[in-house]
Amino acid sequence: MSRSNRVMIVGTSVVAAAVLALTGYVAFSGDDDTAASGKDGKDKASASPSESGPGYSPPEEWTEPKKWAALPRGKKTDDHGNEVNFPHSADGAVAMLAASNETEVKGSQSMVDERMSQYDSYLSKADQTPENKEKIKAEAVQTDASVRQKMGVPGSGDMPSGAYMRSTTVGYKVIEASKNEVSVYLLSRVTMKAGELEKERGSHTRNILAAEWNGSDWKLSTAASVRAGQQAQNEKVPAIVAPGDAKFNASGWTAIRQAS
Repeated sequence: MSRSNRVMIVGTSVVAAAVLALTGYVAFSGDDDTAASGKDGKDKASASPSESGPGYSPPEEWTEPKKWAALPRGKKTDDHGNEVNFPHSADGAVAMLAASNETEVKGSQSMVDERMSQYDSYLSKADQTPENKEKIKAEAVQTDASVRQKMGVPGSGDMPSGAYMRSTTVGYKVIEASKNEVSVYLLSRVTMKAGELEKERGSHTRNILAAEWNGSDWKLSTAASVRAGQQAQNEKVPAIVAPGDAKFNASGWTAIRQAS
């Protein structure tokens, strides 16, 4: 992928971040890489993830991440095709959070389909209320329209051949971890392509998610994520930089090694 294609802004959130914003979770929003923007790195809490912008360009020279993780897989796949039943460990919690943070919209698969799937598979039972479900569905409809507008594709019907919007979790940084609760910053790569012959555009996003152990699996939790936001207030927010950037290591990110 060319350098110019890697740095264009995409104004959309990943699935889990939208779910969390609507159910009281906390994400951090601010300028992109503080070294590039010249700001002090003190972001304020917000209900949406932040994105890499014009001030940031991934470096031409690759710097190997100091920390890599091959996260465990869920023991089974549910009716939505999502991995569930992750190990009762900090890595298992991170693996669930990373999985819940990923999405793909293409063909007949819409953002509504993706967010309802995430809601059923990963949100705690305490947070699965009729009110939350309706809010999430309504927001997903709006996000679908926004994504299509930014991509320049028709506002209804299947996506054109070769068109997609994807979010992939590429790194994380643990905020706090205990036996039954784990909170992290997640770093994601969001890409869009309007068709077979179009260029791919992308950005990186950063948000906070937290999981609680429910006795048999890890689940996204409003209460845990609110605590995570509070815990993170006194810490330096990691820069939004791509794996391979020297600042990725300086920010304390762990790169995720994708399964083959």
